[in-house]
Amino acid sequence: MSARPPRARSSERPERAERPERAERPDRAERPARFDRAERPQRAERPERGDRAERAPRPERGFGGKPPRGKPLRGKPDAAAPRAPRREPKRERPPFDPETFVPEPKVVAEPVPLPTKVETVLVTPDEDGMRVDRFLEGRFPGLSFSHIQRIVRKGELRVNGKRADSKDRLEAGQSVRIPPLKLDTPKGGGELSEAAQKTMDALKAMIIFEDADVMVLNKPAGLAVQGGSGTTRHVDLMLEVMRDAKGQKPRLVHRLDKETAGCLLIAKTRFAATKLTGSFRERSARKIYWALVAGVPKPKQGRISTYLAKEESEDDTIMRIAQHGDEGASHAVTYYAVVETSATKLVWVSLKPVTGRTHQLRAHMAHIGHAIVGDPKYFNKENWQLPGGLQNRLHLLARRIVIPHPRGGVIDATAPLPPHMLQSWNLLGLEADRFDPIDNAPEE
Repeated sequence: MSARPPRARSSERPERAERPERAERPDRAERPARFDRAERPQRAERPERGDRAERAPRPERGFGGKPPRGKPLRGKPDAAAPRAPRREPKRERPPFDPETFVPEPKVVAEPVPLPTKVETVLVTPDEDGMRVDRFLEGRFPGLSFSHIQRIVRKGELRVNGKRADSKDRLEAGQSVRIPPLKLDTPKGGGELSEAAQKTMDALKAMIIFEDADVMVLNKPAGLAVQGGSGTTRHVDLMLEVMRDAKGQKPRLVHRLDKETAGCLLIAKTRFAATKLTGSFRERSARKIYWALVAGVPKPKQGRISTYLAKEESEDDTIMRIAQHGDEGASHAVTYYAVVETSATKLVWVSLKPVTGRTHQLRAHMAHIGHAIVGDPKYFNKENWQLPGGLQNRLHLLARRIVIPHPRGGVIDATAPLPPHMLQSWNLLGLEADRFDPIDNAPEE
C-alpha cells in the first residue's frame, strides 16, 4: 500500500475554479409587495354588544359535559329564576387534643340475640380478615373469652365445615357454624371484689398515657403480657377487671417479653384496635429501646440484618440466626447506636427495631458479640463476671413508642428506667438525659 502524499501547504494549493455567478436576486424594493395593512380585506363587522344578546344562549360546560352547579347560563339573566345558594367557607378542623377530646355520642344498635340452636352465618366484607375469636366477640358482645375458647377447642365452631382455631383469619363469604351460646353475666357495672380492686389499682399505677381510645402502660419487668404454661398472672388477664357492661375489655395491640420493661400499647375500643394494628402492620409505629450490653460495638452505629428462626427444645425456645429460605425463617432488621460507655466494659446502647420478631433485639445483639446484660437465653460470654452492685436481670427497656393516633395526631409515650436498670445507671455513672443518637436512624 503506497504511502499517502504529504498535504500541500495553503500557499502551494492550486486556485479553485471560479463558481458561476448566481442570477442576481431582485432588490427588496423590486420584490412583489405583500398585503399592505391598508389593502387587507376588512373583516365582517361584529355586532354591537347590545345585539349579541339576541343570540341563542350557549350553556357553559363543566366537568363531564354538564353545566357547572350553582352557575347561571350565559345570556340575559332570568329575574324569576332563584339564585344559587352561596357556599359557606370550609371550616378548619381544630387539632386533636387528647385531654379535651370528648367522643361523639353513638347510636348503639340492639345486640344480636344469642343462638339457642345451631346456626350458620356468612362472613361479611367488613369482617374480612378478622380473627375467629374477635368475630364472635363482635357478633355477640358479652360472650366471655373462656366460653369462646371452649367451643373452639371442642370443634363446635366450624368454618366452611372444618374445625377452626381461635387465631384463624376469616374471609368474606365463608360460612361459620355457630353452636348454641350462653351469655355470661357481665362483670362491669357492679362493685369489684377486693382482689379485682387491687388489680385495677395496679393497672392504674402503670398508666403513662390514656384517653378514650388508647392506653399506654409502663409494664414492669417480670410481668408476662399473655398467659402460657405455668403463667397465672399476666396483663391480658388483669385487663378483665376493665371489662365494661357490654362485655368488652381493652385489647393488646403488641407484646413485650416477660423480662422486658417499658411501653405497652393497649386499645380500649374495637375501632382503636383495628387502627393501631394496621399501623404496626404498615410499620408506621416507631419503637425505641434502651439496653446495657457487654463491650463496645464497632462501628458505634450500625444496622443488623439477619434471618431468624425459632428453635425449640424440651427445656427452652430461642431464636437462632438462619439463612434465607430456611423453614420458618423471617427477615429481621435492627438499628443500634452507642449512647455512652463505662470503662469500655459496659455500654449503653439505643435500639430501633424495624421489624417485630420474637426476641429480635436480644438475638441480634448476641449475634454481633455484644449480648444484653442479664439475658438468661442469649448471654453466653465466657470468663465474664457481672460488676459488683448490678443485678443479674435483663437490662432491656421499651423506652419510647411513637404511633399515629386512631383519630388523628400522634401518640408519643416514654417510660422511665425500671428500678434495676436505674440502679445500674447510677452505679456506672451513666446520664439518662443524654442525647439519643438513634433518633437519626432510618425508619426502614
